[in-house]
Amino acid sequence: MSVIKQEEEYFRYLQIERQFSKHTQSVYRRTLRQFKDWKGKEFVSWESCQSEDMRDWLYQSAKEELSSATIRLRFSALRSFYRFLSKRHGLKKNPMIGISLPKKNTNLPVFLTEKQMLELLELPYQISPPANAPAWLPYRDAAILELFYSSGMRLSELVALNVGSIDYHLQGVRVIGKGRKERVLPVGIPALAALEKYVEMAGLAVSEPLFVSRIGTRLSGRAVQYMLNKYVDLSSIPFSISPHKLRHTFATHILDAGADLRSVQELLGHSSLSTTQIYTHVTRARMAEIYKKTHPRA
Repeated sequence: MSVIKQEEEYFRYLQIERQFSKHTQSVYRRTLRQFKDWKGKEFVSWESCQSEDMRDWLYQSAKEELSSATIRLRFSALRSFYRFLSKRHGLKKNPMIGISLPKKNTNLPVFLTEKQMLELLELPYQISPPANAPAWLPYRDAAILELFYSSGMRLSELVALNVGSIDYHLQGVRVIGKGRKERVLPVGIPALAALEKYVEMAGLAVSEPLFVSRIGTRLSGRAVQYMLNKYVDLSSIPFSISPHKLRHTFATHILDAGADLRSVQELLGHSSLSTTQIYTHVTRARMAEIYKKTHPRA
């Protein structure tokens, strides 16, 4: 089988069987192309590659001062691809076996304080919208911010919502997460009120996208980030904010309030508890900081 057919079969496998997101598929596809470009004319086939090639590329990646996360992602893509070739095409020698990767950095998540979060939630109501903007626009923005903070959902999950995804009676929202796994997230009263007001003002039907642009199309992730940047620039928050940082804020605040780690794992849709455990480092770091500031003999 040709190189191109092997790769296309692999990406169909990622899409249909593994149900990887389009973003992940794109990253993996780019990784395979980058490796072939690095090998240049020496690249003959995937079967002909050796462990030494993988180590050399790892060394080259480090020389380019790429982050350990980027290097790990590159090799996760290659490792996944070679496992596929071994299982589906009987590849006898996997060059990824025995390759050790740089340790994963454990940078603590950045999050907002409760005061900063409350300031951000109020801004859509305080800023005058553009003259040509629909009347519902500030209410849409407020509903987005409230929903992020109330549920901790991912950006991809939020923009995929339809009006019918919200259950006002059960006070929850149905989302489709990574791997097409469905979960129902509880939503607080302020967020539900903001959503109900926005949907009513925008005149949206149950089957329509929940968050829409001025012309009525489904809002993109890029547009949500642009909106968030606009409000952060108008706030007293001294650093940039992404939807993922709002997710960090949600998790940190409910842990601080006494939520257990397993519950937070389910709410965030993490497949592994180890992914959620980074938030315990955040709360410990905060406790240590408070201790140093307040204890007379710290």
